Amino acid sequence: MNPTRVAAWLQLGSPVHGSVIAIEVTVGQVVAAGQTLVLLEAMKMEVPLAAPAAGVVRRTAAAVGDVVTEGALLIEFEPDT
Repeated sequence: MNPTRVAAWLQLGSPVHGSVIAIEVTVGQVVAAGQTLVLLEAMKMEVPLAAPAAGVVRRTAAAVGDVVTEGALLIEFEPDT
């Protein structure tokens, strides 16, 4: 799934309907491109969601145990410029 750019932040949405089983980052954490940010479970499979760019996590919009729909906002982060 392609991230959506809002102002200077990128928003990472869920590519599938599923359950959030792990949030691998915290607000303010510096992340590398390709680093796993969130783990979802969909149809008994783990779906890792990775940072499309290096940057800083600015907001987590989901919590472990949340059931999310496709496109639901999970993470917002500010990419390195």
